Amino acid sequence: MDYWHLSNRKGQRGPAGGRIMASIRGTPSGDLSESGIITDATLYWNLDNLSLIDLAVERNEGYLSAHNALVTETGERTGRSPNDKFIVDEPSTNQDVNWGDVNISTDKAVFDRLKIQVIDYLSRRDSLFIQDLFCGSEESEALPIRVINQNAWHNAFARNMFVRPTPEQLESHTPQFTVYHAPHFEASDEALNSQCFVIVNYAAGEVIIGGTRYAGEIKKSIFSVMNLILPKKGILPMHCSANTTGENTAIFFGLSGTGKTTLSADPKRALIGDDEHGWGAKGVFN
Repeated sequence: MDYWHLSNRKGQRGPAGGRIMASIRGTPSGDLSESGIITDATLYWNLDNLSLIDLAVERNEGYLSAHNALVTETGERTGRSPNDKFIVDEPSTNQDVNWGDVNISTDKAVFDRLKIQVIDYLSRRDSLFIQDLFCGSEESEALPIRVINQNAWHNAFARNMFVRPTPEQLESHTPQFTVYHAPHFEASDEALNSQCFVIVNYAAGEVIIGGTRYAGEIKKSIFSVMNLILPKKGILPMHCSANTTGENTAIFFGLSGTGKTTLSADPKRALIGDDEHGWGAKGVFN
């Protein structure tokens, strides 16, 4: 279904008189102006995976394999870029982060400077893809998030990785964290180590990503957010796989690629998940 939205915003590109016409497709659950993006792009809201995959192929973002799986390329970055990931050092979380070579600090001025560039870049695209989702399958602990993508295939990835809300939940969905994803925007900033950046701002409830097409940065940035939020609620975040009989749960720890997924695949036990989990009073959840 197509929706048409007219917005009268001064100083923005668009038809005469400052009126911006955005073609909205799918099921809108908010307004991008809430996220600072004023655009006349075609906005694809909460599309299902098949529609997103079709769009990815149509837009030459990838192609279908002989088994109808979507194949894409991430360019030179085929994995996460740990040296390009930063956390804004600000009062509300300063004492909660173990600063060092893994949790690298940056300041609010750097974040604000790059966020302005990312929003400007995204606002000038012809199309944007938005998903309103949750991180965490335990409903009482689920974090409502919004992911704004330049590419359809990255949007499909986000929809597949996170928990999709029910139609009723979507009506009242209010994101507590927003991911601004601009994989083709390469920054030039002396505060960065390269043209790539992933910056988390806990106080603002925002993540900005640029200069890398590796989709895993989307999920890992939000998992990092949960790693700070959950312990304050008495919940242990874990990088592991887990399965259960319903009566007992087994947890498999290990570095990436060491076999957690393989070991947790058991025909006699239900798989809870194979990457990130929380362990709280109600049990283990994905």
